[in-house]
Amino acid sequence: MRQADVRPDGTGTGAAVVEFTNTSGASCSLQGHPIVAGAANGSPDKGRPLAVTPTGTAARVVLAPGGKAWIKLTFKQVQGEGDGYCASGADPATYPTLVVGLPGAGAHQVALDDGVVAECDDTVTATPVTATKPS
Repeated sequence: MRQADVRPDGTGTGAAVVEFTNTSGASCSLQGHPIVAGAANGSPDKGRPLAVTPTGTAARVVLAPGGKAWIKLTFKQVQGEGDGYCASGADPATYPTLVVGLPGAGAHQVALDDGVVAECDDTVTATPVTATKPS
């Protein structure tokens, strides 16, 4: 998972792109929006579910062996510097990893390649899985 090129202003993660790869020897198909949880202490069994707001229309994506698909997650940004703050007044949350699930593909633990996920209000906006890499 990497930070997205296009993300909201602020000091938190803002937006991240999650990549899925078909590691099997057969084609598979994916469709839909993800479920997302912040993995407290990096442990998927101590996850904190995030409320997902889906965007866009889900279409079936067929992946050949080795094929890739993506989703983009956009978070409410942490504002300010240092520990930061949430515009809503809530305390910001940070997660070393997320658990991301796709219909028919199970749940997978992912980490940012450059830090931790910082977000506000335990909400995330998510695109459906797509064969086009988002920015």
